[in-house]
This record gives sequence, structure tokens and C-alpha cells, in this order.
Amino acid sequence: MIYSPIDSFDDKQKKDKDEIIEELEDLELQVFRMKENMKEIAKRSQILGIDQTKEDKWVIVYAIDDGNVCKVMLHDCETPYRGKWDFSIQAQYADDYVIHIQDIRGEENRGFGSVCMKFLKEHAMDQNVQCITGDLVERDWDHIDRLTHFYKKHNFKVEVEEEQKYGEIYWSPAV
Repeated sequence: MIYSPIDSFDDKQKKDKDEIIEELEDLELQVFRMKENMKEIAKRSQILGIDQTKEDKWVIVYAIDDGNVCKVMLHDCETPYRGKWDFSIQAQYADDYVIHIQDIRGEENRGFGSVCMKFLKEHAMDQNVQCITGDLVERDWDHIDRLTHFYKKHNFKVEVEEEQKYGEIYWSPAV
């Protein structure tokens, strides 16, 4: 059998078509899940918005904020919402103008942290919060380089005391 460049083009075109169909079906499922998940999440939380991760997956971002504690959470649109978040930034109001990050929880390297941080900063500005702070503590030291990179990427000032295994982060819209 003789193989021609036209056959190669037809194979590539078919592959591209199959990939497009698969991506479209995946997107359709995510949109269906998004609709269903938003109904459930909205019963208990304030929906801040939807966004895409670095992997182009759709996520719903929502918050619980009672003026004392602020939790920005995320749920992906690939799985049904069953009352649990996939990622969370938990913070507390230090006063009327400062939110202090206490913990970040969830799977790393999926882009969830960046999406949640973007929405936390927007939410803080909506609440007239002047800055976001946080501490880097000894339990963070096994991943301090990753944390430092993350915060700097999101325009935080990061100060680290290597010997004391302690650090501080600071963000303000004016910075």
C-alpha cells in the first residue's frame, strides 16, 4: 500500500475533529454540572463567580463571610457538589480594614489557589478592606519556596526569616 501526504492530512483532520468533539462533550458536562452545583452552593453561600483554572477547567468560587471569618472556597464543575469544597482560603478579619489569611487548603498545582486568591482580593476590595496579611510558620517550611512563589505571583510582599522559620505576607491594592 502506498501512503501519501494526503492520507496523513486526513488522519490529522480526523484526529482534530475527534479531539474537538471530546472537548465539546467535556465542556457540555462541565456547564451542566456548573448549573446544578450553583443551585446547591447558593443555598448556603455567596457565589463570587466562575472562572477557569490553568487546566481550562471551570470552577465555581463562593464565600462565607460573617464579618469575622471569611472563607473563599472553590468547587470544580466536573463533579457534583456534595457540600464540600475542593479548595479553600480561610481568613479572619483582624479589624474592619485587614483580612488575615490563616490557612490555605486543597490540592496543589491545579490553579485552584490562584483562582481563590484572585477572588479573595476582589472580595476584600468590595468589603473596603485595605490589606490582606498572613504568616508563614514552621509547618510551612517543607514548601516555603512554593508558598513564596505563590504569594509573589499574586503581588504580595513576602518577608522570610529562614533561621526562625517565620515569615509574613502583605498585600494592598495600593501596593
